[in-house]
Amino acid sequence: MRVVIVTESFPPDVNGVAHCALQTARHLAARGHQPLVIAPATATGEGSDVPCPVIRVPSLPLPGYPEVRLALPSRRVAAAIAAHRADLVHLASPFVLGVRGMAAAARLNVPAVAVYQTDLAGYARTYMGTGEGTAWRRLRAVHSAADRTLAPSTSALRDLEEHGVRRVRLWPRGVDTDRFRPERRDAALRRELAPHGELIVGYVGRLAPEKQVELLADVCALDGVRVVVTGDGPSAPALRAALPGAVFLGRRTGDELARIHASLDVFAHTGPHETFCQTVQEAMASGVPVIAPAAGGPLDLVRHGRTGLLVPPRDAGAVRDAVLKLAEPGLRGAYGQAGRAAVRGRTWAAVGDLLLDHYAEVLGARAAVAA
Repeated sequence: MRVVIVTESFPPDVNGVAHCALQTARHLAARGHQPLVIAPATATGEGSDVPCPVIRVPSLPLPGYPEVRLALPSRRVAAAIAAHRADLVHLASPFVLGVRGMAAAARLNVPAVAVYQTDLAGYARTYMGTGEGTAWRRLRAVHSAADRTLAPSTSALRDLEEHGVRRVRLWPRGVDTDRFRPERRDAALRRELAPHGELIVGYVGRLAPEKQVELLADVCALDGVRVVVTGDGPSAPALRAALPGAVFLGRRTGDELARIHASLDVFAHTGPHETFCQTVQEAMASGVPVIAPAAGGPLDLVRHGRTGLLVPPRDAGAVRDAVLKLAEPGLRGAYGQAGRAAVRGRTWAAVGDLLLDHYAEVLGARAAVAA
């Protein structure tokens, strides 16, 4: 099968969309298919370990957030889909480049599967205080034109259907359970981060307004607790001021990130706009109990009172109280073991095969209509 992946982000970018698009390309290649990626050009060149050709479309940095790049109008998208003789177009979090990919697929009569991955309406509220309706109109238009939309969680699926998107199915995300595992816990790193044996509470992810990492301020004030923040983004300077005593490690990836995850005592995620939340799943694979908002993707991932604690969104006091509850070592151990067991079967290979099933159903439906 010849598949063109049109993605709004791709490595060396570090975010959920880029990571999922890369894993999709890897799985297609591993199963003997022929993927091609179309993505915005980056300022830092190509990522490593990419299993297929990548066509870069000219792009500009998003004002105020240069790590995010927006593709410019280009004829390369349609030309690449045609030249690849695509059997199917995969649209990863379509909004700018993906809209052009959808239009090109429609003109070429190629089936399209759209993957919903980013709560753009929530981001519009966060960054502009308005524009939510405009974002949903654009999302509805592109997803309604696709043969099938894949949502990463039941919450995301419900949001799509409530906003008029049809032909929606569930497709979760995988996790590398070989890389993220409890055995990577590092005593030397723990001594470096918490030299007095403090309870280590960690956040991993982008440092941006919608992530609301400042909710960890009350946790920073707890005796015997050390907050560790891993990631980078436009909110980094403000967060260094808002979280006194916290350790900021910057952006980390690969085995180094896995070592950090496994060396935490508690993982705390604070953002309420997650359609899935991959870092929660990585923490669970690492055997670390999770605190997360009772909203969006974490509702599918965290079993409250078994693998972690769900708290009201935007409630700093609830986050602090959850940390205090997880100060008990036996409870942390039980939650961590249950979390690891819950995600053990969610490998990228298993999730990738589910995606291939969706592709087959879409192609079968198109063939039936043509007949």
